[in-house]
Amino acid sequence: MLLALGFAATCPLLHADLKAALAEHDLGKRSKLALDNANAALKAAREAYQKGDSAAVAEAAAEIEESVELARDSLESTGKNPRKSPRWFKHAEIETRDLLKKLETLQHDFGFEDRPALDKAKAHVQRVHDDLLTGLMEGKSK
Repeated sequence: MLLALGFAATCPLLHADLKAALAEHDLGKRSKLALDNANAALKAAREAYQKGDSAAVAEAAAEIEESVELARDSLESTGKNPRKSPRWFKHAEIETRDLLKKLETLQHDFGFEDRPALDKAKAHVQRVHDDLLTGLMEGKSK
């Protein structure tokens, strides 16, 4: 019972971290904070699954998607060319690649019938990763 209350208390903290990322004025740092939040949500999903809370797993998967989307939107809002100013873009590309690996591992740890719970989040992170990688390799289209 206490463990469930402890987890329920951490779920609002994830949204609070995303709000902290939104409050960051530096768009590069905002993307980093959003990706940090995505990793925290992934850990929360693992803990929720171990406790058998499928609703919390779905909530954490949605949080991962929101966080990754905020990171991408923040980087696009900089207006910078990823090839000429790759610092934050490369960081985001590496973080999303690592997040994909962790999502894959977590999905394999799930029971067969529970695996589809992460499909949407995984596909979204993959699209964002591919967009970042394309930007770094090709640069902005003119």
